[in-house]
Amino acid sequence: MSDDQNPAPVQYAQLHWDNDGQPLSSVFGDVYFSKANGLEETRHVFLQHNQLAQRWQALPETAHFTIAETGFGSGLNFLAAWELWLSSAPASAQLHFVSVEKFPLSKNDLSRALSLWPQLQFLSQQLIDAYPCIVGEGFHRLSFMDGRIKLTLIINDAACGFAQLLATTDPLYSCYSPTVDAWFLDGFAPSKNPHMWSEDLFSRIHQLSKTGTTAATFSAAAIVKKGLKFAGFTLEKVAGFGRKREMLKAIMPAHQQDYFYPQPAYKSASPFPSPWSINASPNFHAKKEAIIIGAGLAGCTSAHALAERGWKITLLERNNIIASEASGNPQGVLYAKLSHKEEAQAAFNLASLQFAQSFYSSRWIATGEQTGVLQLAHCAAEQLLQTQLREKFSAATELVQFVSAGRASELAGTSLAHNAIHFPNAGWINPAKLCAQLITHPLIQVIANTTAVDIAYNGENWCINNNAELQAPVVIIANARDAHYFTQTRHLPIKSIRGQITYLPATETSKKIKIVICSEGYIAPANEGIHCTGATFNLKEESTALRAEDHHTNLENLREALSDMADEWGNLDNNLLGGRVAFRCTLPDYLPAVGPVADEIPMLDSFAPLRKNARAFIQGTGKYLPGLYLNIGHGSRGLAYTPLCAEILAAHINNESQPIASELVTALNPARFLIRDLIKNKR
Repeated sequence: MSDDQNPAPVQYAQLHWDNDGQPLSSVFGDVYFSKANGLEETRHVFLQHNQLAQRWQALPETAHFTIAETGFGSGLNFLAAWELWLSSAPASAQLHFVSVEKFPLSKNDLSRALSLWPQLQFLSQQLIDAYPCIVGEGFHRLSFMDGRIKLTLIINDAACGFAQLLATTDPLYSCYSPTVDAWFLDGFAPSKNPHMWSEDLFSRIHQLSKTGTTAATFSAAAIVKKGLKFAGFTLEKVAGFGRKREMLKAIMPAHQQDYFYPQPAYKSASPFPSPWSINASPNFHAKKEAIIIGAGLAGCTSAHALAERGWKITLLERNNIIASEASGNPQGVLYAKLSHKEEAQAAFNLASLQFAQSFYSSRWIATGEQTGVLQLAHCAAEQLLQTQLREKFSAATELVQFVSAGRASELAGTSLAHNAIHFPNAGWINPAKLCAQLITHPLIQVIANTTAVDIAYNGENWCINNNAELQAPVVIIANARDAHYFTQTRHLPIKSIRGQITYLPATETSKKIKIVICSEGYIAPANEGIHCTGATFNLKEESTALRAEDHHTNLENLREALSDMADEWGNLDNNLLGGRVAFRCTLPDYLPAVGPVADEIPMLDSFAPLRKNARAFIQGTGKYLPGLYLNIGHGSRGLAYTPLCAEILAAHINNESQPIASELVTALNPARFLIRDLIKNKR
């Protein structure tokens, strides 16, 4: 698909409702659950015949268990599993439920369907409240009960959706993908929807399963039996539910690698992506302890994500308080630049914004204000962009709305001359307050006034500053631009961009502003009598002193949007205005660097053939330093990017399925710059 093509819009399920109020698919002519009793059917087919109660009672503390499902439908299977988990699993364990759905229900239809199960209302209401605004194909990670329950809803065809969970589709390396513990093979009956029950689907099921993985399905059709046998499962017919005479349960026996490519197979060009992103370093950590360097947004969200998973975290901060550098502005804006294009940055921006809005939904009151954000069409380029965005996002009104200048003025509380995009669920946050809230956890310890100047691996642990008291099997570098001081990450092309914000005193006119307004710069509603506005972009500058000319720039950037107010503030002495200077950390492609740190020289040696052939067949995985990770490069989008990046990183470290597609995980991999340099023959 080219960059200028729009993806296929989401196709919601077309339903009709029978006399008992139960949903039926108008397209497939099939029921979503048994008319006899859908909840009892779920318990019989999927919970009982995957032996979930017994398996969950035997789980150790802080374990995680993954269920994968074909066909999310009404979410009934998810809710039934959630209910059983609460009564069976250790309180510190996590359930991860991954479901692929081609035709999702609308929120209204979901709510109507789940109203049939009032006994699940406490859980179903949480699902309905968190149910995402679906723009098109993609991943949606939802978290419930402080991370104890996680749902990854993948909007796609089943085989394609599960392929995006694989670290690579190359069967030679599928063993390096996180695996599934139990399969719920649901969806419409094979006779109604044979396309879903494809050989491709069962290939993905094979690649995502391990010894002991179980599967259960209501169907005993030949195509299902054949597919499960093809996937390597041992099958057993058992009694079905209600009038259903038979169903299948299955288990994956111990099996050997059944794919082998001889060395010369693809000597000139591999049909699969180069395996540089595959991390074969051991990622099972018996001791769940980590040190995180840097207590800004990236460090604190990472600490929170791992602590939710039972990890003991030591958070190092070189200053005497947390979030005192790039994360220290009193008002930061939750804001992501949307795009009509199909490319990594556009996909990541959209995923980040949606994840962040869910992440902050319970945190606004304590850390900021969910005022909404207006992105003004203040110039020709922005006007064109908003026109291009309309087709893709016009139906996604929960996420974004296209408003006239008049409506924008109503929302803002002041006169605006431009049309705008309105993000109703966004707003401004005080990052320091947010960070403080995130690290208020019994498993997180903060050590301030400690600068990490050296990290070294002793074969078991990473040691900071040669201090025996500061060592752990996992270290996360989250100190933004200062990551380039470490030997292990010095090769990264980190850019530092100075930014200065300006504090403007609220006036009687400016107090009317009730929403964040973004044009060339941004201005947030007054907080404690002060507006924050900015920020400048000063490349290759290191001064930390406030500069009058930068205050002037920030005021001029407001003039197009708020000319009357800019005139009022224009009478102020720029030399006396308050403000703040910080340094953004960015990378050349404007995507963050999130994931394992490459072992530079072995990586370059192993993938040297890419200098001559970017598609060269290389038999071997990427070379990474065991237990060393990065989370940097968020630029001016820290509030939008860091919650999702922390979830991505925690999934890496805890060996879980990712919250985004594997291609996007690879696009964030810090080793991408080494590989690009090899291909360009710069290394």
